[in-house]
This record gives sequence, structure tokens and C-alpha cells, in this order.
Amino acid sequence: MAELTMVQAINLALAEEMSRDDRVVVYGEDVGVNGGIFRVTEGLQERFGPRRVFDSPLAESGIVGTAVGLAIYGLRPVVEFQFMGFSYFGFYQIENHVARYYKRSQGRFPMPIVIRMPYGAGVRALEHHSESRETYYIHTPGIKVLVPSGPRMARDLLLSAIRDPDPVVFLEPKALYRTIKEEVEEGSEPELPLGGSRRAREGGDLTMVAWGALLPRTLEAARRLAEEDGVAAEVIDLYSLSPMDTDAVVASVKKTRRALIVHEAMRTLGPGAEIVARLNETCLLHLEAPVVRVTGWDIQVPLFSREQEYLPDVERILQSAREVLKF
Repeated sequence: MAELTMVQAINLALAEEMSRDDRVVVYGEDVGVNGGIFRVTEGLQERFGPRRVFDSPLAESGIVGTAVGLAIYGLRPVVEFQFMGFSYFGFYQIENHVARYYKRSQGRFPMPIVIRMPYGAGVRALEHHSESRETYYIHTPGIKVLVPSGPRMARDLLLSAIRDPDPVVFLEPKALYRTIKEEVEEGSEPELPLGGSRRAREGGDLTMVAWGALLPRTLEAARRLAEEDGVAAEVIDLYSLSPMDTDAVVASVKKTRRALIVHEAMRTLGPGAEIVARLNETCLLHLEAPVVRVTGWDIQVPLFSREQEYLPDVERILQSAREVLKF
């Protein structure tokens, strides 16, 4: 098996699925000739031709709107927004058409559309290039929301997303695009179910829930808790935010009786708030401490010199974990 970065793994998944299913088309801003702003689609136009991999106008509403028409006529479009912060221009189409057409047509027209969005901070980008606004899409009925945390998972989830009959917002943590390499098996069938989660580390003293770009930091904090405090933290990789694998989180928290949630999105009405609510509804009497959130701040993501202060780091995660354990 080849060791691939996340960029390479996503490129592999697109190539594999385009080879398997000639209904799959890939397009977006600069994805054809240049291979995308992050070169995720590099080489695909040369391989599959400009009718299946092509550049779109700089118009997110048009990108998603045409995907609706293509899906109605039987294709399976995979579209790319250059950054999550640009997706607001396409949100009207996502909310009013992509998420609703299957119900609107009483099941006649499924919407097998994948909308790829690089998200998150940590790469010294400009304003509107560092957002983590997954809540908008989690809150939209009819949309599935996936966030891979590594190359192997990225390939696996993207294959499943493209094959799924429902629309999927596929959030790609660009801070991990080229920082991690994993062995990725070409040609294997996807194993991770949509709507699931993954136990990234086993433990019995504390449940830590994270996803995407902050999973590696959470795992590092769990490692240090074990070495420095003798604490066995269990880490849940909640790669599917909608539908959310509540059962797995609840089962872990019932075992450990303590929980910590880590995410990059701002704190107020972030995904962590929903997880806390579900834990309160299902296992409040099992908890020995309040559930704590380690999140981004309720501000716009700062530029360059301050963005790392915005992001939860290992030290913030460790400090909050120790507070939960001492309660």
C-alpha cells in the first residue's frame, strides 16, 4: 500500500469512483486545468477529459444550482468550493434545493451530490478562508455532513459519500492536507459507515470527542494524560456530524463518566453544545462531572499571527481535561 497525504487520498478516491461510475462528474473553481487551489484534483482532467472534470465560473450559487440539475438528470456531481467561507453564496441553493428536492419530489429525484469544502484555520490564510461553520449544515435537514481526520478515512468516506443517494457536505481539514501520511489501499471497498464514528483511542477514565483537524491534537493530549497523569482517556473520532453517532458517544460516556468535547468552531451554538444536550438527555445520572467544551472563541478567526491562539491547542485540551478529572 502507498503512503499518501490527505490531498493524494482524496484525489485517489475521485479517480477510483470516476473510473467505476461514468455518471460521476467533478467541477468547481479552477479544479480542471489547474487541479484546484490545493491541487486536490490535479491530473483528473487529463485522465477523464474536460467533459467530466471542468472549471466553473466564480459563482458558488451557480455551481450548486447546476449540480441540482445534473442530479435530476441522473449524474452524480462532485463539486468543490475553494474555501468553506465562500460557501455562503451557494447556501441558498443548498438549503432550498439540494436539501429539499428528494422530499419535494416525493422520492422521484434523489440528490446524489457531494459538496467538497476545505475548512478551518491554521494555514495562514486570509479572511473568509479559515471558517469552521459546520453548524450551518448540521442544522439543515436533508444534508449529511462528514469530516475526515486522516488520509485513509478521507478516501473511505469520500467513496461512500459519492455512492450515497443523499447530498453530502464533505468538509476537508486543510490543515491536515499535507501534514499526515497514512497507508491507503487502492481498490478496497469503503468500510466506515456514514453516520458512524471511530474509537481512535481506548480508555476508561475520560471520554474525549473530536473530529477533523483537532483529532491529532486531542490524541496528543490523551497521550500526555496517560504519560503524565496515568489517565486512560478514550478518544471518539466523530467523523459524521450529521447524522451523528450519539449511541457511540453515550456508550463511552456511560463507561468513563466524564466527557470533554473539542472542536474548532466557535463556542456559542457550536456542535459541542448539541453533544452536551444529548448527553444530558441520555446519561446525566452517569456523569460525575459537567461536560466541558474546548472550542474556538466567539470571534472571527484572527489573521496570521493570532490564529493559533484562536485554535484549541494541546495545552488547552490538557488543562480542561484535568479540570474534568478533578471535579
